[in-house]
Amino acid sequence: MKKGLLIVESPAKTRTLKRYLGKDFDVRASVGHIKDLPRRHLGVDIEHDFAPEYEVIRGKGKIIKELKSAASKVQDIYLATDPDREGEAIAWHIAGELQGNGRGKGKDRHFYRVLFNELTEKAIKEAIKAPGTLDKNRFESQQARRILDRLVGYEISPLLWDKVKRGLSAGRVQSVAVRIICDREREIQAFEPEEYWTVTAKLEGPEPPPFEARVVGAGGKKISIPDGQTAGDIVKGLESQEFVVKKVETKARKKNPPPPFITSTLQQDAARKLRFQAKKTMMIAQKLYEGVGIGAEGPVGLITYMRTDSTRISSEAAKEARAFIRKEFGPDYVPKSIPRYKKGKMAQDAHEAIRPTSVARTPKAMSPYLDKDALALYGLIWRRFVASQMSPAIMDQTRVDIEAGTYALRANGTVLRFKGYLAVYSEVTDDAGKDVSLVEKEKDALPRLASGQRLDLLKLLPKQHFTQPPPRYTEASLIKTLEEKGIGRPSTYATILSTIRNKDYVRMEQRRFIPTELGLLVTDLLVTHFPEILDTSFTADMEKKLDEVEEGSVLWTEVLRRFYDAFRRALDKAKKEMRSVKQAGIATQIVCDKCGAPMVIKYGRTGEFLSCSAYPKCKNIKDFVRDEKGNIRIEEKKVQEMGKCDRCGRPMVVKRGRYGKFLACSGYPECRNTKPLSTGVKCPVDNCGGELVEKRSRSGKTFYSCSRYPECKYATWDEPVAETCPRCGFKILVIKNDKKDGKVLKCPQKGCGYKRSMKEN
Repeated sequence: MKKGLLIVESPAKTRTLKRYLGKDFDVRASVGHIKDLPRRHLGVDIEHDFAPEYEVIRGKGKIIKELKSAASKVQDIYLATDPDREGEAIAWHIAGELQGNGRGKGKDRHFYRVLFNELTEKAIKEAIKAPGTLDKNRFESQQARRILDRLVGYEISPLLWDKVKRGLSAGRVQSVAVRIICDREREIQAFEPEEYWTVTAKLEGPEPPPFEARVVGAGGKKISIPDGQTAGDIVKGLESQEFVVKKVETKARKKNPPPPFITSTLQQDAARKLRFQAKKTMMIAQKLYEGVGIGAEGPVGLITYMRTDSTRISSEAAKEARAFIRKEFGPDYVPKSIPRYKKGKMAQDAHEAIRPTSVARTPKAMSPYLDKDALALYGLIWRRFVASQMSPAIMDQTRVDIEAGTYALRANGTVLRFKGYLAVYSEVTDDAGKDVSLVEKEKDALPRLASGQRLDLLKLLPKQHFTQPPPRYTEASLIKTLEEKGIGRPSTYATILSTIRNKDYVRMEQRRFIPTELGLLVTDLLVTHFPEILDTSFTADMEKKLDEVEEGSVLWTEVLRRFYDAFRRALDKAKKEMRSVKQAGIATQIVCDKCGAPMVIKYGRTGEFLSCSAYPKCKNIKDFVRDEKGNIRIEEKKVQEMGKCDRCGRPMVVKRGRYGKFLACSGYPECRNTKPLSTGVKCPVDNCGGELVEKRSRSGKTFYSCSRYPECKYATWDEPVAETCPRCGFKILVIKNDKKDGKVLKCPQKGCGYKRSMKEN
């Protein structure tokens, strides 16, 4: 008989655990949740203290049967699901299924809770030696969140189906995220740019290099330059002046290293530096945590648990890092004491920060075992952790004040005296993704100057500027805002951002969120009728209440009752008073060019469009976009003819449907002939004879497949080009985006590796 049954969530994790626990344990995986609320009805008994109706998730019956069979052979069952609220709920449901019926062997089973912060031999064996018990408060906190989200989603979503269109969804956190994006868009639309000018003097002192100083004052007062006329007057006034150094001030400034990653900061930095979506970041991090095969060493967890809000690290990890830094960089790079970092105001501090399980596993050493994306993310985590344990960088900041008659000018320069943590890691902190920590730049360098020195004027540079509207949110800046406002939990951000894209509430342009017409409409309706739920402070306060449930200071049923009483009243009122746009649409100032009636915005399966309000008498429709001020602009698109219909002989035209562009007969509805849109590239499969056609997956992603499907199943995600690979002779190349070379033509055959920049074409 085995010593015990150990149950985890992921099958990948079982390989790592089996290696260290050997034959003493039967290690099994639940593959995530085994039970949940029902898919097709509410599943919450509101009248009886919100009792949940859990059911076995479809497809998990076989797994439960296997777990029961394994449990029948042991007395001790160790539940090692992920160390968070979701993991606690999974453990609770597994225990409920395996505890037996109170008779025989089942009643004698002992259940233990095991928490793995990292999957290393030492951490695993220590956790097994000192197991805990299931945490009822943590489970009830997750249960309260799940029921809360179910109540909001299942009660509001049908209302949106009735008033707007089917398929929409509302969520306690996702709807607030969309509101934040919509509010920013309206700030941009309302923004009025203001003109201002700067006047910069290019000067040269006794020693090189030349440098620039900007006009900051006149007559002893701070100056603003509102227009070109004023700038021109300043230029004329400076041309005849003598430029003299009035004061030189140099100060040493320390720049402290950033703390090690928590979930939200990892997602932000991966978005800025690696251009990873939050969902991708978490998927890769999960694999790094669960274990990667390291040659003869076997499967090893490379990072600690990736869902955490704590910057705390173990003393052993800190000591290992300090020894590594001393060896690789020298004693000056090791601070006198281990750095301590403040925790966030809503941090639960349950786990360590995200860090490598061993700093000795450098990115270079791990490169043979990780793919490109996994290595990039591991390298980011490794460098951030090492930097967090290093000495601050030291910079000399110099300010030079210059007089030119009644005008005052100022030049600033920064020189890096000691790299410190910047030797391994630089921060990207501004919204544009610009690297703002590497301060040693040639243009910032100032020559050696002294008070009273005269300077030669080389050139005066007046320049026009305009104030800029606030930037649209990137994934990184939206995650940062959600965290700062206390909305949701970092572990949920990846799902939230994916959901609002998939529901067409937002679209991405240049890696920034722009609300769709549908997103703006739904947000306005929800803010009008459910102002409390859409309020950021309410959502943040609810997170605090869920934390209190986990701490055991408040009952989960009481939290739900207080919420639901007010929510139910608002819902009943909204059902009566929320305006319906499903049939009438949203009125606009645009007039139909066929009948003169007002045009209205409507929503179809392929998105929003303008429709004549006189429909069905007038069936005029138009595509439209909004300008930066939110004004509607009609998009006139010419119909592109694509050959003749093989049924009736009329022209085939390009149309757009739910799954992208396709060819349709212009004689519709008399002739309903349709075809996929061909790329004109022949299928590369030998003797196929088909062509590659453009299609869209159910998730909305474009791909290209053979027109003879299902006889030929060749498909590619990348746009094909009718060009033979000069290296291996494959019949097509595909267009890919390369970080270094931009768009490139690449051979899709595995092992070929041919690539050519499209600039060479």
